[in-house]
Amino acid sequence: MTDKKRCLTLHVVVPDRSQRGATVEVQPLVDGEDILTKAFAEGRGEDPRYLLLPESPLIAVAEPHEVRLAEATCTEGCCGALYVTIRRDGDRVIWNEWRNPDKDDVDLPEFWFGAQEYQAEVERAVADHSWEWPARTVARLLELHLKARTDWLAQWECEIGAVSAWVWEPRHIDLFLLHPGRSALREGLPWLQFRMTLDVSSDTPEKQAERLADQLVADDPRRTAEICGGSPEYARRLGYPLPPRWRA
Repeated sequence: MTDKKRCLTLHVVVPDRSQRGATVEVQPLVDGEDILTKAFAEGRGEDPRYLLLPESPLIAVAEPHEVRLAEATCTEGCCGALYVTIRRDGDRVIWNEWRNPDKDDVDLPEFWFGAQEYQAEVERAVADHSWEWPARTVARLLELHLKARTDWLAQWECEIGAVSAWVWEPRHIDLFLLHPGRSALREGLPWLQFRMTLDVSSDTPEKQAERLADQLVADDPRRTAEICGGSPEYARRLGYPLPPRWRA
């Protein structure tokens, strides 16, 4: 292990609105250097919704665990991803065992950080939402509301896939639902993904999220959502009409 103590900064990068398809990313800076750009040119860093949630996978514990920091633009299965193993060793947090499933070696060394400084930086980044635009804040708060109302989802055999806000579409958010749930994907059973597009307004994000949650839980979301994932065969087996794009 190198004897040099490093400094970690978790920097959130929001793309320009003109970059359609570009996503927000977390850039880990080690001593101010962007290590993702150095070691992984195939895609962007992970979205804050995966790395900077309250139970962040970046939190270091004694048991080593692997965290994905970046994924290829075309998906991991096509061109790889960048993983690191994180563990706490006394007053140190260690990042090592770098891995890209698409390559034999990753050109990054082992890093270690002071445990207190590291934890403080993770907590700071998790709590900092200053980079969000209004629709992104509504999406984050709405997802929290909906996940707290598990009876609603269970009633309609749905799970939340994501509540997304895209920087190039600032006036609405997209709610994605999986039916009957992620277990169907894992077990090779029929499944469908539904999407609902929800408009945002000039009200405070807190009021909008609460109002949208109340509206959504009042009815079966599948009645007004569109099928956007799965397959025609799965739709038939689950008893749903094919969407127009699958009828051609």
